[in-house]
Amino acid sequence: MNRWSNRVAVVTGASSGIGAACCKDLVAKGMVVVGLARRENRLEEIKAALPADQAARFHYHKCDVSDEKQVIETFAWIEKTLGGADVLVNNAGISRHTTLTGEGNSADLRAVLDTNVLGVSWCTREAFNSMQRRKIDDGHIVIINSIAGHRVPILPGMSFNMYAPSKHAITALTEVLRQEFLAKGTKTKITSISPGAVDTEIIDKNAFTKLGDFPLLLAEDVADAVSYCIQTPPNVQIHELTIKPVGEKF
Repeated sequence: MNRWSNRVAVVTGASSGIGAACCKDLVAKGMVVVGLARRENRLEEIKAALPADQAARFHYHKCDVSDEKQVIETFAWIEKTLGGADVLVNNAGISRHTTLTGEGNSADLRAVLDTNVLGVSWCTREAFNSMQRRKIDDGHIVIINSIAGHRVPILPGMSFNMYAPSKHAITALTEVLRQEFLAKGTKTKITSISPGAVDTEIIDKNAFTKLGDFPLLLAEDVADAVSYCIQTPPNVQIHELTIKPVGEKF
């Protein structure tokens, strides 16, 4: 991680779960970290709990990534205040307890797409264009995907509704972005990380309880995978990394 010392990493969905774990891990490893989330009070709590030297390198900003205007303003603030992002961890994601065939669920379905697909697109666009303006040629974009972005698991009594399609879109988005980065002549890397089930607020514990003894990853396991991917040598790009807990039934 030496080459990332005191460089800026932006983490979306940073108020809990994988996002919070990534913030803590990256700031502990010497990076300047900006946590973005809707729940600003949670970000304040993360900063307050860090050791003094790490807290000094942890910044936060309220941002709903499903709102393009907020994304544009936030990344402009990051560039003006801290010089711009060198690493972006697109972690923000939501799910909704509904079905695709359910009535009156239009707002839920749109919300999933707005956050999980468009939010990633907007954040990546703003971060990458900032890198281009600043002539940063070794940046790294990380997207927290899901195994549901490659195939749709079957869980009794549970529908993946728009969540799985949104993550399939992320799988395609990663490749499109890789091609666009290549066409720009940049060495900026992009990585999709697809975890299995992770013990976070987003997971439906009731659905998993019905499966009996079901192992879950910890948020820290995914944060460790993020650090692993951004530490690769300049000639190595991990395009897709799938991680599962030992014994997962999917």
